[in-house]
Amino acid sequence: MSAPPLPVEVPAGLAGMSPAYFALVMATGIVSLASQQLGLHAIAVALFGLNVVAWVALWVLSLLRMVRHRRRFFGDMVDHLRGPGFFTTVAGTAVLGSQCALLASEYRVAVALWALAIALWVGLTYTVFAAFTIKEDKPTLDRGITGGWLLAVVATQSIAVLSALIAAHIDQPWKLELNFFALSMWLWGGMLYIWMMSLIFYRYAFFRFSPGDLAPPYWINMGAMAISTLAGSLLIGNAPDAPFLRSLLPFLKGFTVFYWATGTWWIPMLLVLAAWRYVYKRFPLRYDPLYWGAVFPLGMYAASTHEMARAMQFGFLDFLPPMFLAAALLAWVAAFAGLLRQLARRLRTAGAA
Repeated sequence: MSAPPLPVEVPAGLAGMSPAYFALVMATGIVSLASQQLGLHAIAVALFGLNVVAWVALWVLSLLRMVRHRRRFFGDMVDHLRGPGFFTTVAGTAVLGSQCALLASEYRVAVALWALAIALWVGLTYTVFAAFTIKEDKPTLDRGITGGWLLAVVATQSIAVLSALIAAHIDQPWKLELNFFALSMWLWGGMLYIWMMSLIFYRYAFFRFSPGDLAPPYWINMGAMAISTLAGSLLIGNAPDAPFLRSLLPFLKGFTVFYWATGTWWIPMLLVLAAWRYVYKRFPLRYDPLYWGAVFPLGMYAASTHEMARAMQFGFLDFLPPMFLAAALLAWVAAFAGLLRQLARRLRTAGAA
């Protein structure tokens, strides 16, 4: 039996800033979009404005960290546990682009964010995974993989989603190219999920599991399938304008339901594991930036179920999006309150010093 993972000392302040902090932008963005879908326009717009501020602030902090703590920054990028967190920059940027398109009709800004997200995706994909492949000192599976690895899937599918949204509002011939690109990213994201989920499930079943191992990013197990459902639903909606999508409609519909069903399966499992962690094992519940990775899947499940029900005329699922949006809003408020408390504590500490 493998030994439990050893605790890793992470320095405080800017040096120890989590690479996954852009999950705040992901979570805020998708809760905003789901609110817009369900008619809560005021909440959607308020969260959109807040998300713009959060995205800019996190980019400033990330660039400062890269300049001031270069060794720590790039060391995190090739670390098996922290490296995948950088993919939140891709997903956060693409989700913000989706907000610009759907809430503000700012398609030029959306295209600019789409291009930035693609550049980040290419750079991170072939840096992070190449480094994991060639580095000499590698952790064992139980110490080196978490649900956070699936952020690479979320990043891929977030680009598919934004591509499909842009494709629906531009003219030919770029409409065909963008839809093909969205389809390709959707398929690649699904394949990547299969690879990674196989390893994660193997780690679940055959290695010792402690409460500390069940970090919030394990909710991405469901969130990655939810965003895959959303991308598939948008491709179905775009099919009338793309002949090759029309020819693939049975495939698109089948795999979209497949993704949704897989994500739905994870929900009770994750609730059971959360109860085991916080109730049975009494693991302390305190703010961690990784909790934004648990807010995002709730909002994404609401948005993707709504879009799938609309695209495939599944009216019998209409009761689910409001339930999950309510849960996502509550989780977002709790995480944001934790963030504010942490910032207030640090300000008091700095003032005392």
